[in-house]
Amino acid sequence: MYSETAGSRKTLGDIDIIYHDGIYHLFHLVLPNHDFIAHAVSNNCLQWRRVENALFIGDPGSWDDSMLWTMHVSRHPFDQTRFRMFYTGLSRRDHGKIQRIGMAESDNLYEWKKSPVSWTDNHSELPYELPGRPPQPSFGYDAKSCFPLSPDPAFYEANPEEDRHWISWRDPFYYRDESQDRGWLLIAGRTKQGPLVRRGCVAALEETSPNHFEARPALHHPGLYDDVEVPNLFRLDDEYYLVGSMREDAKIRYWHTPKIGTNWRSYSDNVLLAAGNYAGRVSVDDQGPLLWSFFTPPGFDRTTHNLMPPPKRIERRPDGRLKVKTFERFDELSLGTLNCESTDFAALWEDKSSVVEPVPSGLALRSPHRYQLFAHRAELSSLRLESRIEICSDGKCGIFFRANPSTHDGYYVSLDLFKGVAQCRSWGSSPDDSGENLMRYRSIQSGFWFTDEPGIALVQLIAYGTYIELSINGSIILSLADQDYQKGCVGFYIESGTLTATDLKIHRLDSPVQTDGHLANG
Repeated sequence: MYSETAGSRKTLGDIDIIYHDGIYHLFHLVLPNHDFIAHAVSNNCLQWRRVENALFIGDPGSWDDSMLWTMHVSRHPFDQTRFRMFYTGLSRRDHGKIQRIGMAESDNLYEWKKSPVSWTDNHSELPYELPGRPPQPSFGYDAKSCFPLSPDPAFYEANPEEDRHWISWRDPFYYRDESQDRGWLLIAGRTKQGPLVRRGCVAALEETSPNHFEARPALHHPGLYDDVEVPNLFRLDDEYYLVGSMREDAKIRYWHTPKIGTNWRSYSDNVLLAAGNYAGRVSVDDQGPLLWSFFTPPGFDRTTHNLMPPPKRIERRPDGRLKVKTFERFDELSLGTLNCESTDFAALWEDKSSVVEPVPSGLALRSPHRYQLFAHRAELSSLRLESRIEICSDGKCGIFFRANPSTHDGYYVSLDLFKGVAQCRSWGSSPDDSGENLMRYRSIQSGFWFTDEPGIALVQLIAYGTYIELSINGSIILSLADQDYQKGCVGFYIESGTLTATDLKIHRLDSPVQTDGHLANG
């Protein structure tokens, strides 16, 4: 995982990742100031090292002298030895009401130079001279440049004096379609028609010559959202996929089409990650596409306490729907598996009717009359649990982990194996309170899945530092982070039922570390 230093009053913002020569390069915003774009590197996506910052806000009077927002880095399509970064800038003169797109270039991903710009707004602050001061540089203004890019009023909202009084034109993403030899710059923009809070679209500009772009109609206008933030476009098995993040419910969604220029369609469930994961970015490494995001804990406003979880591998199902899978590098973190015989589990509540029995390839956990926790005797911090589970009667079931065997304080994941619902909860007692305030219960995240076999599921639970991930039948359903509990026992809970757990494996995982060797906060 990756986050800003705890207690620094800074937090991670929108992210972008490019894979080059075996190294993953992370570029991200730093909130709340938005003064620069930070840069970190990793060779496994699990441990990161901060390096030179990539880009800073412009000098006073520049078009980007207020804030820098979301960026996208890709190879230069006309010079494979170089890279381009498209980024969002805000001006002090506009009081942040107008967003524009700029570009910077690099030949090594570490050193970046902003492209010359041609700005036709009021230049009263540019350039300036003072008595006794040498003439100031021209800030690189170039009448031949098309940067910064602004929305074309023929297609998009472009005047801050109208309607919304705030111009959306941010979160660039460059996509090159080699099959058509055409390149597009996608932007979070807004159409000119329709209800004000339904105009969000994926705006499109076509690269007509190197580093020059012309406006085109919106690539996709769902007609639902105020903005479609952080758009992404990629292709899998002759199908195009468009990914965007929605401010309304903080979810990452996608649409699909067989051909650019035809209508985009949505599946009945087009959510890639549960709420709390936001600003999804898609990158490609030597194994295929990866989905990244940052996570904001419940109760916060996406401007504090953010962190970047490990990426998810994107895979296309036979019917065309996408699923996200556990990143394969977790396989390298196992420190060994625990014995999972019936004698390795014990009921935490004393009850003669609650029993653990061996069955072929696994265990049967029975609690016919009450709620019961069946815990493995080991206490773990980072772990990976895998099993095929089946509830064999009426009743409720779930997984608990990092639980105190005496107080039962810990994390609980409820599983409705018939409706396809999972909920992660932090549940226990507060040492600082008493009476009615002693009990502490937080529902952190919920997720859903389609079930072809009611009552049966292949489950995988990963707890890695503060990161928690649940997969059902190979697809990630929950992805979150929390810091309430660090270590404890793991097992299954049953209420008035019988659960079988076959092919059960519990791995002890290596704990995440920062580059200074300390345990990672995120």
